[in-house]
Amino acid sequence: MAIPDYETIMLPLLKLMRDGLERSVGECIGRLAEEFGLSDEEKRHLLPSGLMPTFNNRVAWARTYMKQAGLLESTRRGFIKITERGRQILRGNPEKITGRLLSQFPEFVEFQSPKKETKETPAAQNSKGDQTPEEMLEYAHQRITAELSREILRQIRTCSPDFFERLVVELLVKMGYGGSLQEAGQAIGGSGDEGIDGIIKEDKLGLDTIYIQAKRWANSIGSPEIQKFVGALHGQKARKGIFVTTSTCTKDAMDYASKIDSEVVLIDGETLARFMIDHGLGVSTLSTYELKKIDTDYFAEE
Repeated sequence: MAIPDYETIMLPLLKLMRDGLERSVGECIGRLAEEFGLSDEEKRHLLPSGLMPTFNNRVAWARTYMKQAGLLESTRRGFIKITERGRQILRGNPEKITGRLLSQFPEFVEFQSPKKETKETPAAQNSKGDQTPEEMLEYAHQRITAELSREILRQIRTCSPDFFERLVVELLVKMGYGGSLQEAGQAIGGSGDEGIDGIIKEDKLGLDTIYIQAKRWANSIGSPEIQKFVGALHGQKARKGIFVTTSTCTKDAMDYASKIDSEVVLIDGETLARFMIDHGLGVSTLSTYELKKIDTDYFAEE
């Protein structure tokens, strides 16, 4: 089955706690995963950040929402227990516990609507319960980044081939190849480049050299283009090369690059844009947000 959203998790979690026993969050996650019949792959599925399993995150938010509504309480770090209010909810035999149901409790309303926020708070917009707040932030960030990537590629395609070649060399320097831009890399370009658009040192000591081919194309790159590049590498007695394109690489091209003796890395347009964003090339920071959580160790009294 698909990984359940956090609202779907709330009632099974509350029922799990109906015996009044104290349980660790880890135990709850394990038992709920078994109850929902999640596969190992679904249990390992991570949030877009890659920092936490999606199911664990949704169980954590199901617990948080019910704690804020007074249905569960924390007994000690990482442990929870049902409250009398939680038992009352179960005695009503609800089909599902939702944000609307929890909104009957003033504590939960205050939790969702801080005084300084307007009616259109993120919490209110998330009333369907299909995503946790972290997921909403991360997927929103993904959408913004995807649009930024498309804009970067559109802009690159309006630039000259020479500019694109210099851009690729500058990006590789920002990624840690060589030292300064002047020392580490150079763009060759021109009609006499013999299939090589740039050269960059592999490290700051210049122990090896990497040759670059940069194609500012709209059409997909097939294996013939990669074969030509490999031939150019052989002409330079080079062992390593990077082929960069603003478009895509066909499966044949990727298969060919993976089977040859020379080390050739293919970078398509999507990867190129992502690298530029990650390393701050051609982009500027508009806003920065820090996502913090409580440090329970700070509040632990000896």
